[in-house]
Amino acid sequence: MCGTVGTADQGQPVVVAGWVNHRRDHGGLTFIDLRDHTGVVQLVFNPAKSPTAQAVAERSRLEWVLRVEGTVGLRPEGSENPNLPTGAIEIAVDNCEVLSQSEAIPLGISDDSTADERVRLQYRYLDLRRPRMQRNLRARHRFIKALRDAADEMDFVEIETPTLIPSTPEGARDFMVPSRLWPGHVWALPQSPQIYKQLSMVGGFDRYFQIARCWRDEDLRADRQFEFTQLDLEMSFVDEEEIYEVLETMISRAFEAAFGTAVPIPWPRLPYKEAMVRYGSDKPDTRFGHELQDVSGLFSTSKFRVFEGAISSGGSVMALRVPGGAELKRGELEGEWLQVARTYGAPGLAYMWRRAGAFEGAIAKFISEAEQAALTTQLGLADGDLVCFTAGPTRVAATAMGAVRLHAARRFSWIPENRFNFLWVTEFPLFEKDAATGKIGAVHHPFTQPHPDDWSLVGTDPERVRSRAYDIVCNGVELGSGSLRITRPDQQAAIFEALGLSPEEAERKFGFLISAFRYGPPPHGGFAAGIDRIVMLGVGESSIREVIAFPKTQTGGDPMTGSPTPVSTEQLTEVGLRLGPRALPGNPAGVGDRGA
Repeated sequence: MCGTVGTADQGQPVVVAGWVNHRRDHGGLTFIDLRDHTGVVQLVFNPAKSPTAQAVAERSRLEWVLRVEGTVGLRPEGSENPNLPTGAIEIAVDNCEVLSQSEAIPLGISDDSTADERVRLQYRYLDLRRPRMQRNLRARHRFIKALRDAADEMDFVEIETPTLIPSTPEGARDFMVPSRLWPGHVWALPQSPQIYKQLSMVGGFDRYFQIARCWRDEDLRADRQFEFTQLDLEMSFVDEEEIYEVLETMISRAFEAAFGTAVPIPWPRLPYKEAMVRYGSDKPDTRFGHELQDVSGLFSTSKFRVFEGAISSGGSVMALRVPGGAELKRGELEGEWLQVARTYGAPGLAYMWRRAGAFEGAIAKFISEAEQAALTTQLGLADGDLVCFTAGPTRVAATAMGAVRLHAARRFSWIPENRFNFLWVTEFPLFEKDAATGKIGAVHHPFTQPHPDDWSLVGTDPERVRSRAYDIVCNGVELGSGSLRITRPDQQAAIFEALGLSPEEAERKFGFLISAFRYGPPPHGGFAAGIDRIVMLGVGESSIREVIAFPKTQTGGDPMTGSPTPVSTEQLTEVGLRLGPRALPGNPAGVGDRGA
C-alpha cells in the first residue's frame, strides 16, 4: 500500500496502485504523489530509465488511477519530507499502467479543501476519498467490530429482527411501506427493535444484541438522520447495575479500539433530578465545573418581585457564578446571554457584577446586604465575577440557566479538549404532560418499569413517578437509553390506562406482546446506543453526516441519487395508493430505546 512503503524496503522491487494526488515536473524528471487510503508515496519518473513510463506520467492528471512497478530508494539528502510517513523514500518507476482516467473533479480531495455540503453530498463517492472521511469510516468499522467481539465474549447472540413491522402511532412518525398483497394495509420501518427484542427474551435468548438499522421520520439535525444505526441489546434476569457493567465494558473497549482513547469505568451515576439542579440538563456536560446553584432559600423573603413571585408560586431561583465575568458589558449580556435564556423558556436573565467588594447592576438595589452576603458565601463569589439568575417554574429556570452555563463555557473556554466524560443519568420521570394537549405521555416508552417505590402514584399522580430508565451521556450528548421492562400483564395494563389507552386499544396495538407475557416471561431490561453519535464524538466531528457513508441533507434529500423521487401512477395503483397534498402533523415523542 502507498502509505506503508518505508526505509526497510530500500532496494526492493514493489508494486503500488492508487490515485494521482499531485504531479510536478522538474528538470526532465516527473514526480507523482500516489495516494490510497493508507497515505501517499512519491514516484520518480526518469525518461532515461523508462521513457514509456515517463510518457504515461506526463499525460496523467489528478485522480487518474495508476498501477506502478519500481524500486524503493532513499530520497536525496535535503529533499526528505518529515511530515509524511513515507517522506524518507521514493519509488523509481520502471513500468506504469493507467487503470482508469478521471475528468476534472468538482471538489477537492485534500482535507483542507472547502466545498459546499450539498456539493460534497452530490459527489459523495469523491468526498469519501478524502483522508478525513477514510479515517472516520474506518474508525466506525473498528468500533462496530469491537462491539461485536465484546458481545460475543459475553455470550450475547446476534439476532436479526424484522424491518417490516406494525406501525406504532404513539411514537415518532413512521416510514410507511404499503402492501401489494394486502390492499389498504401498510407496514412500518422500525423505529427500534423494541418489541422483538423483548419477545426474544420470552423466547429464552437471555442475551440478545444487534447492530440494528432503524428509521424515524423526524426533522433532521446535526445529530439526527432519517435512518441510523444503533447497538441494540436486551438481557434477562438482570438489574440496572448488571446492564451498566455490560454497556461500560462494551463501549469503553470499542472506544479504545476505534479511537485510541481509554475510557475509565465504571461511569458515574447521576439521578435525573440532581442533573437538572446541578446542570440544568438531563444530558449534562460534566467536563467542566461551574455548576448551577439553587438560591431560592436565600430569597424566600426577597423584595425583588421577580424572585419573590417565582418562589411563592412554587418555582425556583437559579444562579450561575461566572469567574471573570465582570469584563462583560451590558450590551453583550442583554443581547446574546439574555436571548439564550429566553430561547429555553425563561422570561428574562437577571445579573450582577461584583467589583471592589460591592455588587453592581440594575437588580443590585433590590438585593439586601444580608442576601448579598449569603449569596457571596454560597457561590464563593470574588471581585471580578458575574452572577446570573433565572427565576420561574423550577424546570424552566434550571433548563434556561443550563443553556446559559454552556454559553458561558464557550465564551470563557471552560471546556477541555480531547476529554470524554461518560456518565449514566438515571431515574427519569416515567410520564410527562404534553404542554399543548395536556395529555400524559411516556418519557421513554410504555414498557418501562416504574420505580418500585412509586407504583402507588401511577394512577393518582403520574408526573411524580420515577422510572427504572437510564441514559448514557457523554460531553453533553445523549448517546442512548434503556430501561428495565414491565413483564406482568396487570402492571402493563395499569401503565396503558395511565396513558389514556383503553383495554381495547391496547389490545389492538400491543396484544401480541401482552399475550406473550402470559407465558412465563423472564424479568428483563435492555438498552440502545447510537453508533453514529458515539463515532461522531470519538473522531471529533460535530455532525453525524461526517461518519455516515451516504447521509441525507438537512432537508432529507439525497443530491447524489436525486431521491426522494416521484413514482409512476402504475406503481401507486399496484399498491392501492394515490398522492395528494396534506398538512404535516406534529412530531410526538418517540417509542423504543432511542439509540439516535
